[in-house]
Amino acid sequence: MTVTNKRVAFTFKPFSKKQRKILNWWTENSPVKDADGIIADGAIRSGKSLSMSLSFVLWAMTNFNGQNFAMCGKTVGSFRKNVLFWLKIMLAGRGYKLIDHRNDNFCTISDGNHENIFYIYGGRDERSQDYIQGLTLAGLFLDEVVLMPQSFVNQATGRCSVEGSKMWFNCNPGSPSHWFKTDWIDKAKDKNILYLHFTMEDNLSLSEKIKERYRRTYVGIFFDRFILGLWVLAEGIIYPKYAEAIEEPPENVKPEKYALSIDYGTQNAFAAIIWAKYGDVWYGVDEYYYSGRDKGISKTDAEYGNDMDEFTKHIERRIPTIVDPSAASFITELKRKPSKKYRVIPADNAVMDGIRESSTAMERGLIKISPKLKHWKKEAGGYIWEGNAVDDKPVKTNDHLMDSMRYFVKTSKIAVPKRHIKSREWWD
Repeated sequence: MTVTNKRVAFTFKPFSKKQRKILNWWTENSPVKDADGIIADGAIRSGKSLSMSLSFVLWAMTNFNGQNFAMCGKTVGSFRKNVLFWLKIMLAGRGYKLIDHRNDNFCTISDGNHENIFYIYGGRDERSQDYIQGLTLAGLFLDEVVLMPQSFVNQATGRCSVEGSKMWFNCNPGSPSHWFKTDWIDKAKDKNILYLHFTMEDNLSLSEKIKERYRRTYVGIFFDRFILGLWVLAEGIIYPKYAEAIEEPPENVKPEKYALSIDYGTQNAFAAIIWAKYGDVWYGVDEYYYSGRDKGISKTDAEYGNDMDEFTKHIERRIPTIVDPSAASFITELKRKPSKKYRVIPADNAVMDGIRESSTAMERGLIKISPKLKHWKKEAGGYIWEGNAVDDKPVKTNDHLMDSMRYFVKTSKIAVPKRHIKSREWWD
């Protein structure tokens, strides 16, 4: 099917067998039509969100008129970008009229005989449950439900009180002890919920070349979860292929750009990395490391500021400087320097996303580390998962250069496909 929006014509490939199960499970002739909902989990890019969102709306428009529904992502913005954009195109191709009330975050969808309201919510944190509280819903779709707090999901599912209401849940795997795995997937039969597991083979729109690229992109736990679609525990070394990223920068070649990333500490270590761009690759070319606890003497913000002046004295241009966002006093110190050498950028401190993107950047050769970074090599070899069965997080010891690297990769978006960001020239 080919559909044209304002600028681009999209050609949708036929739905796979498993996607058709999602589209048809609620229909009159389906043997599982009396289920109260459906869960689809598994690999990334497996066609879950596309088929789940379309199935949800088709079901709602077939069975209800004048009712309220909710469609939720981790944030409203992520839902609009990853789900609603494509949903609009698919519905237009099927003759539905969708009016998007962006300021109020809801859509009205009509087909000439039925019209329903679809509210859009983000389940970012514990406070998110307050926004959905009080609604009466005839149906619910939760995209990336594993990224939402349990309180939000409990509040949202509790809103589905209209006779005949059903629920759609979609996610990539997390820890095997994650509450959604133990409370919903493992109890799907008891809850009268249909459960389907997806792999990339269930998305006929992906070529073998693209699927192979995704397989190469992720390593360790991220390969197990995102590619194999497994609910596995985060354990062992976080960057198992870190040694492959250690490489000398090009000789006798002037870097195109520089950047500086800083993990601030007073008693804990203060760690910084100078990054130099050669072609498409960013090299960590030098490191600064000072531990007030180990040395027995803490430094002031002014002293650290002077150290950064010395550390970067060979760089004559203004330096984009990515700093731990909690280091307010040090950020002020850098900004008020007469030289105006540092263009301060507060770091994006999303830990798991930062680790995943750093892993991807190493695997794809987008970042390299000079052998002279002795502290970085020592930290990388001992940077391990905490092994907590509930939350994925690294052991918080000797991780300061790891944090500095994570700040750089996550904030610069070097591991994010170009089509997903408006501009990559954050350093200009």
